[in-house]
Amino acid sequence: MKDNAMVPSQLREVLAHFTLRGSIAEISPYGSGHIHDTYFVKNGITGCPNYLLQRINHHVFKNVPLLMDNIEQVTLHLRNKLEGMPGARPDEEVLRLVQTHKHRSFHADAGGNFWRVYLLLEDTRSYDIVENPQQAYEGGKAFGKFLALLADLDITHLHESIPDFHNVESRLRLFETAIRQNLAGRVKHVPEEIAFVQQRAEGMSTICRLGREGKLPLRVTHNDTKFNNVLLDKHDRAQCVIDLDTVMPGYVAYDFGDAIRTTVNKAAEDEADLDKITVDLRLFKAFTEGFLKETSAMLTDEEIASLSLGVTLLPFIMGLRFLTDYIDGDNYYKINFPEHNLQRARAQFRLVQVLEENIETVQHTIQQASTSHRALLLNQQK
Repeated sequence: MKDNAMVPSQLREVLAHFTLRGSIAEISPYGSGHIHDTYFVKNGITGCPNYLLQRINHHVFKNVPLLMDNIEQVTLHLRNKLEGMPGARPDEEVLRLVQTHKHRSFHADAGGNFWRVYLLLEDTRSYDIVENPQQAYEGGKAFGKFLALLADLDITHLHESIPDFHNVESRLRLFETAIRQNLAGRVKHVPEEIAFVQQRAEGMSTICRLGREGKLPLRVTHNDTKFNNVLLDKHDRAQCVIDLDTVMPGYVAYDFGDAIRTTVNKAAEDEADLDKITVDLRLFKAFTEGFLKETSAMLTDEEIASLSLGVTLLPFIMGLRFLTDYIDGDNYYKINFPEHNLQRARAQFRLVQVLEENIETVQHTIQQASTSHRALLLNQQK
């Protein structure tokens, strides 16, 4: 969709369907997202808000009405909870959708495109690379608070915006099919990577098994907890969790693991020099402290034990997805050179290895933080 940019006059026509305040002074492309087309809408009237206009990628999210129903439910629930909390700032801590003149959260145009508008949260920042433990701690608090506030939202009311998104068993079946079909003739080039996956397949399926056995509860989870999906304020304090497209039923370990994947590794997701892929345990400790400060009261012992499983599972899933796409002939992810997906897969698998090498420290840090926060809560309740 990125190669189909629209001229401002067409965008103004789309915006005319929404109940905006003020006037439109300027429309320009915004951000670096790979899924949707996003535009900054500058207001021409002082005191009126600026907006973000998005064209939703309906090729990735195939049922946009259900997707938007999820977001409406989640943002309303978060806002209602925050309005009852002293000192909370719902207008700054929750995304706000702008309604259309037909009282809907999105507009479907004649060309089959779907559009939505958010109020722009001013004076915020996000980070692709975490710079220090304080930022990691605030990110942990943000995602943890997000989960805690949504703990009492009925998951049966939410839809799967992308079915089997983090279901590693489903991903493994697709992987085995790709190997069997070998459409691009590349299987012979990746025997070590295939062995890496197959050696870990059973262990990486543990969360799925625990879920089926009823030992891990399904919760409302974000499912795309990259660190840059937290907005921090100008003082680097957590303000708002964004990118709610994948909010749906899931396991807490998914959110914790994906956040760790993008917090503790200072190397790029497609780093070619595998020696550069390391784990910053200071950032891990800080994120874990913030996350469990907000969630330790709601999580079961089994969920806390599962967090370390999520830490290795999520980079494994990403590596598996990249490797599957490479074997298939690069049909899903955009690539910048012929073996880009293979390089990405190798980088994620190396991150899995480094995390496995540090798993005892990971488990100890999680348990220590959980015990500490639970003890603090007990003392406060006395």
